[in-house]
Amino acid sequence: MNSRRATIADVAREAGVSPSTASVVFSGKTPVSDATRARVLDAAAALGYTGPDPLAASLRRGRSGIVGVLQRGPLGIAFTDPVQRTTMDGLADAVASVDASLLLLRPVPGGPVGDSGTAPGPATGAATLATVPLDAAVLIGTIPEAAADVAALRARGVPVVVIEGDAGEGVPRIGLDNHDAERCLAEHVRRLGHTDVAIVTLRSELNVTHDRLGGARDVFPDAPAFATLASSIDEGLRVGRQVFAAGRPTAVLAQSDLLAAGVIRAAEEAGLSVPGDVSVAGFDGVPVDGLAPYELTTMVQPAVEKGRAAGAAVVAMLLGEQPASVTFTSVFRAGNTTGPVPESRGVSPR
Repeated sequence: MNSRRATIADVAREAGVSPSTASVVFSGKTPVSDATRARVLDAAAALGYTGPDPLAASLRRGRSGIVGVLQRGPLGIAFTDPVQRTTMDGLADAVASVDASLLLLRPVPGGPVGDSGTAPGPATGAATLATVPLDAAVLIGTIPEAAADVAALRARGVPVVVIEGDAGEGVPRIGLDNHDAERCLAEHVRRLGHTDVAIVTLRSELNVTHDRLGGARDVFPDAPAFATLASSIDEGLRVGRQVFAAGRPTAVLAQSDLLAAGVIRAAEEAGLSVPGDVSVAGFDGVPVDGLAPYELTTMVQPAVEKGRAAGAAVVAMLLGEQPASVTFTSVFRAGNTTGPVPESRGVSPR
């Protein structure tokens, strides 16, 4: 038996056409007649040829066609969190212009960069930012440990872009006005007369968490903060129960819409009406299933545009350019989940 993989030359010979004609049938870059296309595809099927060898194609281009995306925490977040999912959609759209695809990856094993300034080695057999062939990498959010990822990528000469974080000098940042946007939301709540406010935060180690917390505390400096483990309705419910067990704030600022939905459920469990007894605000402006009849008061962020901007930065770097950092602005949206402070609990709204 001959186990040799059929080549495009074999297909061309079988179909009675030139190798270049057979090649364009698979690339789609040049129109060919329907009869020629059918002849080539029939020959390919007979020979078991499924298309050009991706490895050979990448060697010819000098690129792998892969943009790595570092998603901290469970990789499933990229599919279940609506903000992450929408951001990834925008990113994928942008890098498609250079025939690149996205690959979700885990951080470099071993934690932060060591005293020597070098990143730790990868675990045996693990697909990580340190080992996978990449044209570029996008980090979504940064924490102190991300220094190891950036060091490993730079050592390989891989261009890096970061979304909602800071990976150091020379790394383009696609940011959001998290601090100012959260302050805007807090000021809205204060105008309604609220002074007894609790904050439900995203994971405590993320930059975005600290930025939004700072914005809220510009307005409510003494507001207690309750950290969650993920942006989800279940986490909002779990931590919301802690909030209402610890006291009865008249307003809760949640750092995502999913968390806000969970806080609303916790309020209802505690026998509180929203917004009659407690106002709840979110952040993101994403659809939340099962939230009706509530429409969240929130800050709407341009998640798709963030992803597209990151993708545009990747494309620019692959072309040898140095893109500028970009910061997007969120937009306040009033819903029916915030209202005046109950008269028995506070002052009249200003």
